[in-house]
Amino acid sequence: MTPFAGIPDAAFDFYAELEHNNNRDWWLEHKSTYDAAVKEPLTGLLAALEPEFGAAKLFRPNRDIRFSLDKSPYKTAQGAVASVAEGTGFYIQLDADGLLIGGGYHTHTPAQLARFRSAVDAPSSGAVLQKIVSEVEALGFTVEGETLKTVPRGFAKDHPRAELLKHKSLAAGLHAGRPGWLSTPDAAGEVARRWEQLRPLVEWIGRYAAP
Repeated sequence: MTPFAGIPDAAFDFYAELEHNNNRDWWLEHKSTYDAAVKEPLTGLLAALEPEFGAAKLFRPNRDIRFSLDKSPYKTAQGAVASVAEGTGFYIQLDADGLLIGGGYHTHTPAQLARFRSAVDAPSSGAVLQKIVSEVEALGFTVEGETLKTVPRGFAKDHPRAELLKHKSLAAGLHAGRPGWLSTPDAAGEVARRWEQLRPLVEWIGRYAAP
């Protein structure tokens, strides 16, 4: 494998054009650009990060349109995840606007959600998560996820961690955009630095809420 050298500007141009030409003919005509500017650099980036964060995988570029009113066949972003447990791990996404770096969990089962809420409710583990979330936000990440409008049934409305209890999924992301380092080998170090900042959040979820 060719050593990771950065993500070229052609990757962002590819997705900017795809947004206006989301059809099979255009994709096939430009697939070589996707392979050279998107797939190969991201594969190299993930390989460089693997010793520290584990094996990662690229998501498929095709959309599942079976039950969607939008029949556009291709995703306008390329995502990848380094999983520490099912639905939990470190994440990157590339689109026309640049690079997104994140981590957390986006999928859940009823049992997983019950464990998550129990850990948020518990004074010790809940306080740890609250501290982690505050620190992650201070580092510039946006904490997000699927949430309820109200505190779930069985918990006090004035619970000290009411906002966390509303979460059905929990993740943090940072839109890095297109900084100068992104097109250089330094991108691997920058992504690793940000993922390391998210490690406490990912590990908390892995310990208390993962399947």
